Amino acid sequence: PKEGEVSLKIFDISGKEIAMLVNEHKVAGYYTVNFNASAFSSGIYFYRIQVTTESDNFMQTKKMILTK
Repeated sequence: PKEGEVSLKIFDISGKEIAMLVNEHKVAGYYTVNFNASAFSSGIYFYRIQVTTESDNFMQTKKMILTK
């Protein structure tokens, strides 16, 4: 709903950052991001989206399962 600095990162099960998909300023709106996971093995991963605006900070981490 607000513009700000957006980052979208992928982490493995041990918490190590393995990919950064987005790290830039975005205006308010809806976006899609493609994630090419061909270099990663099947398993559990986490993605974290963080949005920093002038008046607010938002961060959410969710689990995803990669199956090949």
